[in-house]
Amino acid sequence: MFENNAALFLYSVSPVHMGAGTATGVIDSPIQREVHTQHPSFAGSGLKGAIRHGFKALGGNEAFADKLFGPRDGALHAGAVSIGDAQLIALPVRTRRQGYAYATSPLALARLQRLLNQIGVHHEWTVPDLPDGDQTRAPAALTPGGLEKLTSDGSRLHLEVFELAAQADPGVAAIGEWLSEHALSSAHNGYFRDKLARDLVVLSDTDLAYFSCNAMVIEPHVSIDPETGTADGGFLFYTENLPPESLLVAPVMTSAERSGEKSLDSAAVMGQLRTALDHNTLQIGGDATTGRGLVTARLAEGTQ
Repeated sequence: MFENNAALFLYSVSPVHMGAGTATGVIDSPIQREVHTQHPSFAGSGLKGAIRHGFKALGGNEAFADKLFGPRDGALHAGAVSIGDAQLIALPVRTRRQGYAYATSPLALARLQRLLNQIGVHHEWTVPDLPDGDQTRAPAALTPGGLEKLTSDGSRLHLEVFELAAQADPGVAAIGEWLSEHALSSAHNGYFRDKLARDLVVLSDTDLAYFSCNAMVIEPHVSIDPETGTADGGFLFYTENLPPESLLVAPVMTSAERSGEKSLDSAAVMGQLRTALDHNTLQIGGDATTGRGLVTARLAEGTQ
């Protein structure tokens, strides 16, 4: 039985390729997505494997790795750590002003709030109400105060090639401030903390799903002939990446170690994870040798 709980916030500082393994469209190597929302996601198995792989480099005690994550061979027992799938909180979308905004939606925020409630992480913000509009009305968005910084005239917000009717909402400001304090690691300076609090934009669930599918980083790759050092004809392929400045969250649960030694209780196991993850940078997914997959981690622990 898992006894201690936490929310693991993951903020991408480079493009991230957590591959889906199967191409269903023009992209040869797509990223992982949830089937029902089409939001980018990180499989919990991939996260756990990446943390296990870099546990020593992250400052963790290698002697406890088998107890935390399960043995690689030999003894048969389960690990004491469970890491769930990471779900999308906010996605960077290009704007006419300020470079980009952090786009989220009522669905993404409601799922985050549900996770925080389940694990006992204190928060005082509520999910804003922004229903999907019909085709006879312009798309709408909720933003914090200070609309003049993101919008051209105080009311029109331009995301990619779309124009949305923007409305200031103090509740969105409260969400942005909470995320800037609890979801960003110490690696982020005041600029990114201020930008997340200032430039968080709540879109409809439909609009966020659109950008989740169409605002990714697409990179062409070619195979190089080792003899000539030039492109090997016929081997052009496209890889999809989650863009930098994306924010996701995953549930983390711990129990006492299951090896039979009982030297680590649930709180001690969480402490080992805290040392290795909180305010650290780890690499997940593919293309590590080209600088892909760098994310900063922040662990928000529950009280239940």
